[in-house]
Amino acid sequence: MTSAPSSTTAREHDDQVASRSAYQAVIERLSKASVDKHWEPYRDIPWDDPEFRVDRADPRWEMPEVDRLGGHPWYRSRSPEVRATIGLWRVATAMKIGLQFENLLKRGLLNYAYRLPNGSPEFRYVYHETIEEGHHGMMFQEFVNRTGLPIRGMPGPLSVLAQVAPWIPLISTELFFVFVLGGEDPIDHVQRKVLKDGRAHHPLEETIMRIHIAEEARHISFARHYLRNRVPRMPAYRRLMLGIVSPIILGVMARIMLAPPGPMIRRFRIPAHVVSEVYLRNPGAKREIRESVGKTRELCAEIGLINAFTRRIWQVMGIWA
Repeated sequence: MTSAPSSTTAREHDDQVASRSAYQAVIERLSKASVDKHWEPYRDIPWDDPEFRVDRADPRWEMPEVDRLGGHPWYRSRSPEVRATIGLWRVATAMKIGLQFENLLKRGLLNYAYRLPNGSPEFRYVYHETIEEGHHGMMFQEFVNRTGLPIRGMPGPLSVLAQVAPWIPLISTELFFVFVLGGEDPIDHVQRKVLKDGRAHHPLEETIMRIHIAEEARHISFARHYLRNRVPRMPAYRRLMLGIVSPIILGVMARIMLAPPGPMIRRFRIPAHVVSEVYLRNPGAKREIRESVGKTRELCAEIGLINAFTRRIWQVMGIWA
């Protein structure tokens, strides 16, 4: 059994990939890293270890300050068991939405890979990533199963709408990889903050997060380098269209990943005014959404997707710094 990463994995560094050879070298490095350092959920996670058992009343499930409901008087006034169950529901929902997003991502990656020519270095890496995302989906679903909670994940109408995502590569691979970053960056942002908050975490949750962060660092790096290599070469009109659509996708995706789950609100009868105070009108919650796409915003500015016109769209979507 390979142990999970012992510390929060550093983000992959960005390289200049103006030339094809430099870009190819990055892809080959990422492919080699996927061979040298990867994890499998049913080999590397001790699911049946008594220390890894999921107990809904375990105080380690209580919501951290990263999620602002955890500090609200309404939440603090609940019994310890209810606080723990609400926190576990929140974690399980994040994992369910994560595996649903990665399901869409895998199908989009395979649609992209289907059209790649022989000898393409992207083909090998995309398959490495697809395999790793498959492992993530298995470990996320196993965690959800072990909670015994009726976790749904994405709201039904949104889940139906999301089914168009795997077909985006047939229209624009650049737009697809913006979508990829729209889902992966907010999750990565929150998980890194959770692991650094100084609290005692449940070992199963921590192990899953560390594995996910370590492998997602490569996935995020691939998407960033792909966009850095391709977008500057796009015709001006296509770059403008991508610049218009990108902040809309990123703003929507950040909210999907960070929003409180509706079934949790109804199950625990969280008052509407509490939801509004914590998630809708809270300056900290709005700042969290902006910060969760900060790396992608910087990338979009670097590759020419932000100008005086498109900046206004970022502001309207609430993700402009």
